Amino acid sequence: MMTKKIFPFLFALLTLVLLTSCTDYEPRYRIGVSQCSDDAWRHQMNKEIIREALFYDKVEVEICTAHDSNEQQKEDIHHFINEGVDLLVVAPNEAAPITPVVEEAYNRGIPVIVVDRKILSDKYTAYVGADNYEIGKAIGNYIAVMLHGKGNIAELTGLSGSTPAMDRHQGFVSAIAGHPGLHLLAHEDAGWRRPLAEGKMDTMLSRFSHIDVVYAQNDPMAAGAYTAALQRGRERDIRFIGTDALPGKDLGVELVLSGKLDATFIYPTGGDKVMQIAMKILKKQQFPRETLLNTSVVDKTNALIMQMQTAHIFTLDEKIEMLNGKINQYLDRYTTQKIMLYGSLLMLLLVIGLLIAVYFSLRAKNKLNNKLSLQKQKLELQRDKLEQQKLLLEGQKSQLERLSRELEEATHAKLVFFTNVSHDFRTPLTLISDPVNQLLEDSLLSERTHHFLELIKKNVNILLRLVNQILDFRKVENGRMEFHSEPFDMLENFRNWNDSFRLAFLKKHISFHFEISSELNFNIMADGEKMECIYFNLLSNAVKYTPENGSVVVKLDTIHEDGAEREKEICFSVFNSGSYISPQEVEAVFERFYQVSGHQAGTGIGLALVHAFVEMHSGHISVNSDRKGTTFYVTFPIQHIALQTPIASVTLPDESIPYSVLEQEALDDDKIPSSDLPSILIIDDNPDIRQYVKMLLTTEYNVLEAQDANKGIRLAMKYVPDVIVSDVMMPGMDGIECCRHLKSEVQTCHIPVILLTACSLDEQRMQGYDGGADSYISKPFSSQLLLSRIRNLIASRRQLRQFLGDEQMLVKEDISDMDKNFVSRFRVLIEKKMKESGLNVEDLGRDMGMSRVQLYRKLKFLTNYSPNELLRQMRLKKAASLLASSDLTVAEIAYEVGFSSPSYFTKCYKEQFGESPTELLKRKDGNWKA
Repeated sequence: MMTKKIFPFLFALLTLVLLTSCTDYEPRYRIGVSQCSDDAWRHQMNKEIIREALFYDKVEVEICTAHDSNEQQKEDIHHFINEGVDLLVVAPNEAAPITPVVEEAYNRGIPVIVVDRKILSDKYTAYVGADNYEIGKAIGNYIAVMLHGKGNIAELTGLSGSTPAMDRHQGFVSAIAGHPGLHLLAHEDAGWRRPLAEGKMDTMLSRFSHIDVVYAQNDPMAAGAYTAALQRGRERDIRFIGTDALPGKDLGVELVLSGKLDATFIYPTGGDKVMQIAMKILKKQQFPRETLLNTSVVDKTNALIMQMQTAHIFTLDEKIEMLNGKINQYLDRYTTQKIMLYGSLLMLLLVIGLLIAVYFSLRAKNKLNNKLSLQKQKLELQRDKLEQQKLLLEGQKSQLERLSRELEEATHAKLVFFTNVSHDFRTPLTLISDPVNQLLEDSLLSERTHHFLELIKKNVNILLRLVNQILDFRKVENGRMEFHSEPFDMLENFRNWNDSFRLAFLKKHISFHFEISSELNFNIMADGEKMECIYFNLLSNAVKYTPENGSVVVKLDTIHEDGAEREKEICFSVFNSGSYISPQEVEAVFERFYQVSGHQAGTGIGLALVHAFVEMHSGHISVNSDRKGTTFYVTFPIQHIALQTPIASVTLPDESIPYSVLEQEALDDDKIPSSDLPSILIIDDNPDIRQYVKMLLTTEYNVLEAQDANKGIRLAMKYVPDVIVSDVMMPGMDGIECCRHLKSEVQTCHIPVILLTACSLDEQRMQGYDGGADSYISKPFSSQLLLSRIRNLIASRRQLRQFLGDEQMLVKEDISDMDKNFVSRFRVLIEKKMKESGLNVEDLGRDMGMSRVQLYRKLKFLTNYSPNELLRQMRLKKAASLLASSDLTVAEIAYEVGFSSPSYFTKCYKEQFGESPTELLKRKDGNWKA
């Protein structure tokens, strides 16, 4: 016995150790790098990234190069997304085309580090690169000193759509703008390429007879410009400035040493910094979102030193790679030795175990003989006890049978009572349904009343359907459900029933597909009402558990017998994405009163009734669920279904419910009506509640709708409504957390929030108010109470705006610190940029970190003025101060405060203060300064 126990244990231990020791290397982190170009600068960055990755355990780096192609870079990024990399590093070729695919990766939860070049969005995790604007500015200042503030300059820029090209050009222009003697003769797009730069330079040499300096945005373009000048014999008359300062043959540092370039500015690659920040992100450590690398000039004074330093660095890199290879060899050798050691130890344990097993076997044999004699005596005693227990169990069995009969009778009585009550429900529901239908036929009804009646009709039909299901379920349990077989066209009926779900699909933006096998006859004998119940229950559940923007697919097909042409079974399946049923729940999903865990409630008899109706057709139903979604399969055997006269075979394409323009516009809740009415945002996962509240408010307000908290937050950030009405109990983020999030954002912290919910306990109200709610209304609620509360909140906020319109009132205690700080920052920004005549709302919004719409609605709410009105008022107040305290002329003051013309300034000033600037000056000292 002991031997049998020890052998399996030792064998399992040996197998486990060997498998563990031989496990293949699996990387812990996978990092994808998408480079836009394939040049020496990119090669240097790639080397630094790979070298830095060697200092981290189990990090795999894959690098793809787009060769200056936007389309290729999109494919590379999609490749990394599909491969499921843990982090993505992107150097965008051009900002506009690459921005959407970078946002796609970011939205899928993949951290994104943007290097060297930026995108037109803030949807990235971190940025590493030099400040191209400052590099361009530093080069401009260097050239100004070189030329002593006088001379002619030609500029060769990179790819026009890339952010480094734009930023370097803007920085360069801003630097030389302070030197009137410097003239930028031309700037040409050379696309970062030496051959293209050579052609562009040749053209500029033919156009301009005198050029003092050529500034190229990278060293290859500078070398191309030098070659063009050399061919025309003008290389000694021109100074050449490049950017990158890479070491190596025909690169920046060598070009300076050879005299081809007068100077080049370091554009650091930063590959090691990229990998360091990537690992901080993957390890959930703190990291800077913006990492700006420094630059410096390289000329003949320091080029040789830099060349020597980089040569030394290259030597160290080679040694690091060699050491890494040796370390890998040592690790392989260590793994082999460890396996051999473990194997020897296990063999030793096995031998020891065998010896112990033999010893204990002999000892156990002796003990067993002694026990057998004792057990024989005990068995006789136990036999007597078992006889007594048998008599006791027979008495308990009789008692249990009696209790079971009493329980069954009580359960039957409850079910009878429940069925009778369900019968009684049908009469009042019918008396409600018929008058509602008659009222709906009245053409004099207002549209608002018609909507309310439609809502009543819809919910009465829901109650009737639930009652009918309960009664059908009782008939099935009692064996009294009748089966009426008749000719039934499955294809035609399924198509008609699909139309009943059109609006439900559109409301949740569900993609629906109805797929039918070609050239098949689906004319069968079946009970139409029961088939309708089967189909409606399955499709209703699919819609119910499919998330927003999900998909539902219904397939209708036949199954052939192996090696036979005749169909064996008719099968249809209903698939919905986004839902998952665990294996334990799959086994119980067809049991009566069973409900799958989730947020939606139900009776728990729908699938049980479907299962019973399928069996009445001699069919079979099953369910399969995985992370992609859930599929129900229903099959009907042909031998139990008498086919009618065959119909003509036709080829049927895949079908999907089309979205008409009118339906889509009716369901599009992301568009706010263009009117001056206050706007209300409704956040509730129940579409009927949203529709009802919308009907209550639509006459007085613009109404936005959101079916969950995340979408509600997005709409609030986008449109900045006047009031938000939110449910509390919602899937995902609840209403209290949503309120807390809205109150923490500068764009939405001022918006009043009303929590509308069935939770009415004091503790729940306290949680709502602690989350920042302004009001708490319990369901069922009074529509007049809701309307009154909304009007009151909007009126109080309007009075608040009157106070905030004056700068002196910013110290009021009932204004939040966040709002005070926001208005103060906006005023400081205007004071700083007031002189810019081209200043507009887009520029102000960008500096404040908002869109134009968000800034307008925020300031309008807080100050009662639009951004343009505030800008004009502050300019006029500043002008009035200058008129009263300085000796400047009217025209000088107009330009000083940012007006484009003195005449327009005079007009605005008179509208604001009731007199013209000249009249003020006359009153001041009797002299008109113009």
